[in-house]
Amino acid sequence: MSYLLTAAALLIELAFGLVTALFLLRLALPLVRANFRNPICQTIYRLSHPVVAPVGRLLKPIGRFDLASAVLIWLLQCLKFLLLYALGGLLPTLPGLLVLGLAGVVEFVLVFGFWLILISAIFSFFPQNAYHPLAQLTKQLSEPLLRPIRRFLPSVGGFDLSPMLAMLLLVLARILLAAPLHDLGGHLARG
Repeated sequence: MSYLLTAAALLIELAFGLVTALFLLRLALPLVRANFRNPICQTIYRLSHPVVAPVGRLLKPIGRFDLASAVLIWLLQCLKFLLLYALGGLLPTLPGLLVLGLAGVVEFVLVFGFWLILISAIFSFFPQNAYHPLAQLTKQLSEPLLRPIRRFLPSVGGFDLSPMLAMLLLVLARILLAAPLHDLGGHLARG
């Protein structure tokens, strides 16, 4: 039976990861002033609009920050943890579930940022792909993470080390921020 539970947990993680990524991209695109003529950006908006628009009527954006998308991401993470706990035959407490949802958001954002930087760095080794919509989007999304590091970390022999340092910082943040938050949420969830 544990094999089925493991498979079900994997499918829950995958499904919620894909939907969370969609809403996280929806949240990030206006923040980085992404090119909305990019077909990937248009697809993200088209897929997320049926859910974000009704919530957006209740939760108005704060400047370029789409509060509706942010709340949806957090609620998705809360629901994911509720389902994962239910698979184990447990019902988490509400405070624990809320903290676990926050921990899930923090971890997802950090891991997502790591992969964005890695994909953008890989694209940079292939200049012929510089105008591919995915290459442009990953560059636009990762640039705000890399720009502060580039201010104090110069290129070495024309080689930009900022992606490596940024990825290291994201991994450290995952260890030092997301993991303790997840532990706290797990402790609270058990009551």
